[in-house]
Amino acid sequence: MTQNIVPTPRIRKSPYFEATLRAGASQFTVYNKVYMPFGYDTPEGEFQAIIDAVTVWDVTGQRVVEISGPDAYRFTSSLTPRDLSTCLPGRCRYIFITDPHGGILNDPVLLRLDEDRFWLSCADSDMAMWARGVAVHAGLDVRIDTPDVSTLQVQGPFSREVIRALFGDEMADLGYYHCRPADLEGIPLVVSRTGFTAELGFELYLMDGSRGTELWDMVMAAGQPFGMKPAAPSRIRRIEAGILDYGTDMDESVNPFELGFDRLVDLDKDIDFIGRAALRRIKADGVHRRAVGLEVAGAPISYNDRSWPLYHGTVAVGQATSIIYSPRLEKNIALAMVGTGAEMLGTLLRLLTPDGERDAVVCPRPFVDPQREISKA
Repeated sequence: MTQNIVPTPRIRKSPYFEATLRAGASQFTVYNKVYMPFGYDTPEGEFQAIIDAVTVWDVTGQRVVEISGPDAYRFTSSLTPRDLSTCLPGRCRYIFITDPHGGILNDPVLLRLDEDRFWLSCADSDMAMWARGVAVHAGLDVRIDTPDVSTLQVQGPFSREVIRALFGDEMADLGYYHCRPADLEGIPLVVSRTGFTAELGFELYLMDGSRGTELWDMVMAAGQPFGMKPAAPSRIRRIEAGILDYGTDMDESVNPFELGFDRLVDLDKDIDFIGRAALRRIKADGVHRRAVGLEVAGAPISYNDRSWPLYHGTVAVGQATSIIYSPRLEKNIALAMVGTGAEMLGTLLRLLTPDGERDAVVCPRPFVDPQREISKA
């Protein structure tokens, strides 16, 4: 059955939309009220291009929220349990935004562009509305904006050579989780060494939406000698890397300790933050479930459009949230949340799929390159 997305003014087209159609985008999803390409080649073909060559993605749906003003640092720190005191201008951080109960509202990449200017590159939830609501009663001198910023990801082992061709050696040698302003033939950008693949990668934050097609074509031309292909965010590569998808693997009902991200929570940092009291209680009491990796038996699984139940014997113990077949590993792998007692490595669980029951074994995650040596190269 053919399915079409009916265009509406309520959903934005990115500055790259026409270029992605020309490049062969055949499927779209909606992410942060923006149409986002979700397929050019097969998922396996795009995955192979990501790990063997280089790809470009339109991820304008990663809407940017800008926090600026004299109190920008104090305000931004109040949104997250992560200590930002060592995040100097030109650096990036992966952070959680927490609610008063310690639940996760978003997991953006934070870019500190200046002493008093921060960007949050956000997952699919309305962070601008949340930040503006918090700011109303914060008593701090800050401004919350949603600037004209549209992001391209350049991901894969040859991504550095593409950046070198576009910007030169200095930008190509940008450090992991660093960012820097750039000008590409008059196109204003911020470039960061970040991405959604755990491969070597960069993100280009375009700050003039009228020049989207121009930037896309320049990136594609620079990537042509290295076999660049357009791609969508790869479920295969992100699950291999243990990268969580907000709204799929976590939401406001999940806290950082359940995910095993204790290192992103500083309960004693100097600036108070939303959710500190709740997270202190959670840490003291201990969690009752944990995020785990799974290896799933049986024929290749192409996709799960909802969480699937997990059982330990006859007892329901949790859900598998993201499941995919990895061609590289030649097995089905999954991210899951299970109750404590079922999280031990080697535990045999039963996964209930729409096509029947399968064995699933708890295993370490990430499934590939656990030390992130590839992305840090």
